[in-house]
Amino acid sequence: MKETLRVLMNMGTLHRLFPLWLVGVATLVIGATWWLFLALAYGVLAQFFVEYAMHRFLLHREPPTDQGVFNDLYRSHIGHHEFPSDPEFFTGGDHWYPVKFGLLSCTLHVLVLWPILGLQSAVLFSVVALFAGSISAYTFYEYCHTLAHLNVPKGWFGKRITRTHLAHHFQDHEATYHVSFGMNWIDRLFGTKHDPDTARARYDRETILSMGMDPEDLRLVTARKAFGITKLPRGKLG
Repeated sequence: MKETLRVLMNMGTLHRLFPLWLVGVATLVIGATWWLFLALAYGVLAQFFVEYAMHRFLLHREPPTDQGVFNDLYRSHIGHHEFPSDPEFFTGGDHWYPVKFGLLSCTLHVLVLWPILGLQSAVLFSVVALFAGSISAYTFYEYCHTLAHLNVPKGWFGKRITRTHLAHHFQDHEATYHVSFGMNWIDRLFGTKHDPDTARARYDRETILSMGMDPEDLRLVTARKAFGITKLPRGKLG
């Protein structure tokens, strides 16, 4: 627990999101009406779907051919698959991205809800939903993700998360896109639940850690050099 919290406390993304979370929680406490608690629940649920969608469609998209764009994807996710136990790759390189995404989402929610609820209610609903609800869910995701990858003593909760998430890393990177505990129903809903037979058919020992790419692919080699990595995923010297 202590090591997991230590890693979380040093995450730049959570540092930057914390002021927005305080604004959301303060708004909820001051307002304290039933529909704001409904907004909180909506924000939590929405974030779990965002977690799935971003992981599947953004971070696991077809590797770009442009090296600069590929480097961004490498730093955001491919590097994490190649070196899954390195906390440096637990989050992406742009620590302001979640803040920008949250502010944009909040603005869009206000614009959509304004004609229905009125400006004040739309703002209150959106702030509580996105800043209190979604950021809380995102923090829970980071906790689950970090716990899954750290080599620390784990109880039932930690072992369950680790077993589920590491199947995505080491058995089938085209399935099990949810990470947060209890959200496996989202993978079932969208047809990406882990299936042992499918995983065995897809499995390739040489490419599993590089998300299906040849580990000697020039794009990977160039990206590793760009980030000062001098070894291959299996520990061989580069």
